[in-house]
Amino acid sequence: MGIYLEAILLYMVLFLAGSASFFTNSPQPGAQTGFSVSAALNGIFLRSIPSLALIWFLLLKKKKLKDWGVLPGLKDLISGIITLPCLLIIGFMVTYTSSRIGETSLQITLVSPSTGYEWTILSLSCLFAAYLEESFFRFYLLSRRNEFKMSAVCAFALSVALFSICHIYEGPWGFLNAVLSSALLCFMFLRYKSIHGISIAHAMYNIAVYVINTMVNA
Repeated sequence: MGIYLEAILLYMVLFLAGSASFFTNSPQPGAQTGFSVSAALNGIFLRSIPSLALIWFLLLKKKKLKDWGVLPGLKDLISGIITLPCLLIIGFMVTYTSSRIGETSLQITLVSPSTGYEWTILSLSCLFAAYLEESFFRFYLLSRRNEFKMSAVCAFALSVALFSICHIYEGPWGFLNAVLSSALLCFMFLRYKSIHGISIAHAMYNIAVYVINTMVNA
């Protein structure tokens, strides 16, 4: 029972609460005119790093890193090389399909950086955020599936569902993109037991979204 309570509390505090706040504290149109370095730094040091430390503390309290089988290695390079283009293809397909069918009722406005310093901060923010999400939704949930008394398929489905719910604020197409991307990331983690490769690929995908947004709106 304890592990279920632990997982539920982690999910609600670290992820669900932040997603829910979008609806209650969504910015007004035109309220933000540029990339906020302070907001990004707050996200890194006040959310991502403490949350990462908590998740990894709980995991390493159970087993040593080598016993989890996620030490960095060639598998991370392979999984990263495969995952990044697949994430980009999924994102492109969802965006293209949504543009052909029609706009969603909820739009997420990206505010891209304008200086090298701001791009550096954004990149670090994306990296820590990606590591946080992969550490919980892939490493924590999938590696501990035996403790949850779940088969790989059930843990896979749970991970996809919880990850996608956190992105429901992006609208139906953002939710679909989260479902497909999460399924890919779960598969890659189970196939290669790679946390670092998929985390870096996840971060690079998020950065690429900002880069493409900047190019489109230039």
